[in-house]
Amino acid sequence: MNVGIFIPIGNNGWLISENAPQYKPSFELNKQITQKAEHYGVDFALSMIKLRGFGGKTEFWDHNLESFTLMAGLAAVTSKIKLFATAASLVMPPAIVARMTSTIDSISNGRFGLNLITGWQKPEYSQMGMWPGDEFFATRYRYLSEYVQVLRELWTTGQSDFKGEHFKMDDCRVSPKPQADMKVICAGQSDAGMDFSAKYADYNFCFGKGVNTPKAFAPAAEKLIEATKKTGRHVTSYVLFMVIADATDEAARAKWAHYKAGADQEALAWLTQQSAADTKSGADTNVRQMADPTSAVNINMGTLVGSYATVARLLDEVAEVPGTEGVLLTFDDFVLGVEAFGEHIQPLMKSRTHIASPVPSRVAVERLAA
Repeated sequence: MNVGIFIPIGNNGWLISENAPQYKPSFELNKQITQKAEHYGVDFALSMIKLRGFGGKTEFWDHNLESFTLMAGLAAVTSKIKLFATAASLVMPPAIVARMTSTIDSISNGRFGLNLITGWQKPEYSQMGMWPGDEFFATRYRYLSEYVQVLRELWTTGQSDFKGEHFKMDDCRVSPKPQADMKVICAGQSDAGMDFSAKYADYNFCFGKGVNTPKAFAPAAEKLIEATKKTGRHVTSYVLFMVIADATDEAARAKWAHYKAGADQEALAWLTQQSAADTKSGADTNVRQMADPTSAVNINMGTLVGSYATVARLLDEVAEVPGTEGVLLTFDDFVLGVEAFGEHIQPLMKSRTHIASPVPSRVAVERLAA
């Protein structure tokens, strides 16, 4: 099973809590996390794009870096790990994105890929006067389908004359072309989103569900399998989980309870309001799940809470779900979390036995000695 890290491009990572670690995003922080992930043999790192946060006492996601710029910097300071940036397709023309991806492909020597989003949070775009109207909710995957076709033409041939409803290219050129096959990620869970992924993406991300229920996402993986039967393409599922681990199950559960007790209710109310804005087509399952009050403190992503051995066992169960190729992990504390994954969790995983154990990092050795 492949493992990726969903690096914290926004403040406070993925915990909407006054009791969680409070920090601003920075290149240095993400460099440390990504280099540490590479040291432990993690397969890829992905950064989102967020143009407006949720506010509240924690100013959740009010402070964000830009995805392509960050990943270009990380490409220059890594050598093995795959890197994915996210394109806000509604405000980034595909020809410009094609050139940006080709540039980072050059910086990374072929280690770069692209995550495509349609945009579901209206204020991100209306604040700039670039929201096309609420009818976009119903047409966004038609828009994205044309978008990715333009990208594929430019990546493979360096030229596009694509003519569609949303894009009309006139001998558009991009050179140099990427040296590696450019992989595309999407995260569609609605019928339209799943059909898009089956037709155009290489991987489809979905949310894990619940606490310590690693196979609860299985219906989404099965839905993708059925969609790919119509297209004849090989597209696999990657599942988003938060890992909250400690030496014992009790210590990990105590941290999780502490985070939930400090939930930023004002920021969560903003999330609920925005997730309900799509009245045209019905929001993707992922978006609806984000606003569910069950454990919204971490946007209701699947959460694996326990000792290192418990988390290793739960991750191995994820790998057993048909159609699943990997996981995308977040942590309550990213620096310590990636280190704990590499030093204590991954060595216990049956699905990661192909990863050679690295020499422990200096920080880890010092911490163990203490």
